[in-house]
Amino acid sequence: MKRRTDIEMSDRIIEALRVNFEGQIEKHLINVENLIENRVGIGEHGDIMDEIENEISKIADYKDKLEIVEEYLS
Repeated sequence: MKRRTDIEMSDRIIEALRVNFEGQIEKHLINVENLIENRVGIGEHGDIMDEIENEISKIADYKDKLEIVEEYLS
C-alpha cells in the first residue's frame, strides 16, 4: 500500500507534467500566431511555411504527451 506522501507526490508529478505540456502547447501556438501576423519576426529564416510547420510539429508532440498523461496516468 502506498504511503500518503507517495500518493501526494505522484499526484503532484502528474499535475506538473500536465501543466508543463499545456504551457508548451500554448507557447508554440503563440509562436504560430506571431509568425502569421508578423512575418518580419522570422528574421534570417526565409521560409515561413517551414517555420510554422516546425511549430505545429512541436504542438502535436506535446498534445500527444498530454493525452498520454491524461489517459494513462490520471
